[in-house]
Amino acid sequence: MEENVIEIKNLVKKYKMYNKKKDRLLEILFPKVQRHTDFTAMNNLNLSVKKGEVVGILGRNGAGKSTLLKMITGVVVPTSGTIEVKGKISSLLELGTAFNMDLTGEENIYQHGQVMGLTREEIENSKQKIIDFADIGDHLYQPVKTYSSGMFARLAFSCAINVNPEILIVDEVLSVGDMAFQLKCFKKFEEFKSQGKTILFVTHNVSDILKNCTRTIILTDGSKIFDGDVKEGVELYKKIITGNMPKAETKEDKKEKTNKEYSKAKTKEKNTWKSHFNENPNLIEYGNLDAEVIDYGIFDENDNYLNAIDNDKIIKLKSKVKFNKDVDNPIFTMTIKNFNGIEIVGTNTMLEKIYPGKFKKGDIVTIEFIQKLPIAPNKYTLSFSCTHINGDGELEVLNRKYEALLIEILSSKDCVGLLRIDPKINIIKE
Repeated sequence: MEENVIEIKNLVKKYKMYNKKKDRLLEILFPKVQRHTDFTAMNNLNLSVKKGEVVGILGRNGAGKSTLLKMITGVVVPTSGTIEVKGKISSLLELGTAFNMDLTGEENIYQHGQVMGLTREEIENSKQKIIDFADIGDHLYQPVKTYSSGMFARLAFSCAINVNPEILIVDEVLSVGDMAFQLKCFKKFEEFKSQGKTILFVTHNVSDILKNCTRTIILTDGSKIFDGDVKEGVELYKKIITGNMPKAETKEDKKEKTNKEYSKAKTKEKNTWKSHFNENPNLIEYGNLDAEVIDYGIFDENDNYLNAIDNDKIIKLKSKVKFNKDVDNPIFTMTIKNFNGIEIVGTNTMLEKIYPGKFKKGDIVTIEFIQKLPIAPNKYTLSFSCTHINGDGELEVLNRKYEALLIEILSSKDCVGLLRIDPKINIIKE
């Protein structure tokens, strides 16, 4: 079995919160007088990370993600609990915190290396790599306080990434500098992955999690609520950020769920669109059901069922929505994902600047997305949903049926990448 390189047990971090500045002084002068309340940023967390894992950490702002990483790197001291780390850590948290603004870039390379615990020889061996990666020219020999924010970020990132760590801690800082430098950052990240480095990766970009991670954890209010499969974790996170956090099932919930499943089974016996297609038995569904996506399918221009999609033909992706309450200007959507859960293409009526008006309870509406799908031949999933912007200006999910149909896209010609393009090519001999 692979060894654990990070072992966290019963980790707690509490911060003292004071209503007034003088309350802090009063507590110092009179220790028996308590003038604070406790804010728990991390609540009894247990976590093991094996060598070579790429762990994506998701959660809303304030969930405890950055606090966790700072405790692992030693920047923040836990209130209680233990953290055991085996291996050299490099962190991309608050870039440049080890820099002295009055020193030159070159001098800061040495200072950063010393803070990281490197020997003089190790710093010398890494120095040229850092200089080449940062690529800031003669500015390297000027005080850091004269740098632009972009140059500062480039040097700080380069110092952090070129110390050959065994464990890399990343917190939303991969996209620094200009586009060319961002490309170098992502290539370096891929290089670390291919070398089997252990990586803890915090981001709000679920596509980065799906593409890069082997495991996902989700934090809420300092507690771990999920630890497992990447795709499953991303879908749960989407539910959380749209206010559809699942609750524990009661006996009544289970009974209602069984009745709904029976009702769905009876509906499928009828001549529904979806009964003609390859339905996903593990589709992801949630929402408040003020409206419900009750049917969906894929058709040609003449409304004939299509079991495979030719990527140079016009098709119709149709969904049928029933309203259980009055809804003003609902948003109808369709999305195509690959089998890793990464969204390949999609759109909705709001993006297309279509505002359908008000629908009343009992209304049933059919939505048609008519277009070509010029994406690479492969197997995908098709999703439909109905949402709207509520009175508080927030997105409210009425019903999402993610990955509802399993579909296949065919092509009369090969292509490179995700999209089929049909260029006109001129070859001109001089």
